[in-house]
Amino acid sequence: MQPYQQPFYTRLAYVLISLVIVIYGMYILKDLLVPLTFSGIIALLLLPVCHFLEKFIARWLAITLSILLMLAFLSLFFYVIYVQIMDLEEVLPQLTEKAEIWYRKIQFIIRDNFHISRTKQRIEGQKYLTEFLKNNSDILTNTLSTTTGLLGNLSLIPLYVFLLLLYRDFIRVFFYKALKPVSNHRVDVVMKKVKDVVVNYVVGLVIVIGIIGILNTLGLFILGIDHAFFFGFFAAVLVLLPYIGVTIGSLLPILFALITKDSAWYAIGVALLFGGVQFLEGNFITPYVVGSKVSINSMAAIIALIIFGNLWGLAGLVLALPITAIIKVIFDSIESLRPYGFLIGDADHADVKKRRI
Repeated sequence: MQPYQQPFYTRLAYVLISLVIVIYGMYILKDLLVPLTFSGIIALLLLPVCHFLEKFIARWLAITLSILLMLAFLSLFFYVIYVQIMDLEEVLPQLTEKAEIWYRKIQFIIRDNFHISRTKQRIEGQKYLTEFLKNNSDILTNTLSTTTGLLGNLSLIPLYVFLLLLYRDFIRVFFYKALKPVSNHRVDVVMKKVKDVVVNYVVGLVIVIGIIGILNTLGLFILGIDHAFFFGFFAAVLVLLPYIGVTIGSLLPILFALITKDSAWYAIGVALLFGGVQFLEGNFITPYVVGSKVSINSMAAIIALIIFGNLWGLAGLVLALPITAIIKVIFDSIESLRPYGFLIGDADHADVKKRRI
């Protein structure tokens, strides 16, 4: 006698209701989950360093030294960015001069084509600007308060990282008890796969940033754009925002070329350079470097970016792919969820190639 199995529509309803509850909970608890997720990823990256240091010193001291090393590296990174930005101060007078020239040109175009005097344009512009600021003051206030709250929560990341590394054995035993029907060995295997996929993703991302930064810098140097190193690696770091990062990063050097160069062809050259680099990044560099470590198809990646971007904003865009990769590892480890793991996995799977239409 076969056990009773609920109808498909009943099971589908349970899944959809559960998804709504989980997604709503992720949105409500984003102030907790975002820094905690970043902390989990950082803790996994620091784990090998902790293992090495714990051979010589106590665990709590090894964790503290690992976190201090990470903070020192980040401080150096941001200091280099600060120095590069300070070097751009020399361009500010040129920026002001160019802005005034463009402003006057636009005024003359409007006057000649729409017969509106420059005085009236200035008065109307001030009026619309005042109305815009008045109507959007609430948005600006909410944005500032949200940003302040996010920075406050991110300041807790070192504490979270310390506690996650300190209690890692305790957390492992918790999973043993929570997943009691599953053998401890199988739990260990899944946890190792999760760790490997996160570490491999981050390492692959760092390699991609390095390659793109070098390509951008060389291209800008050949075009004769000043501060090529800063602009090249600034755009490369924005690869953290998949699909749109390089495009956003190209806007600053394009504007810089328009300001500092006499011909607009330099700006066009910069745009073509970054367009070519983005094509290489999207079609060759990232798929072969990161894609070989994290098997997620493009459709699943885009859907994940949209979902997490709406839930957690900018942080969600950064975390979308590693979280999706973790979800895939978990799905692949549970028999009943393996079809869903296959759905978000590599579209060039051998089973797909056999059944091509």
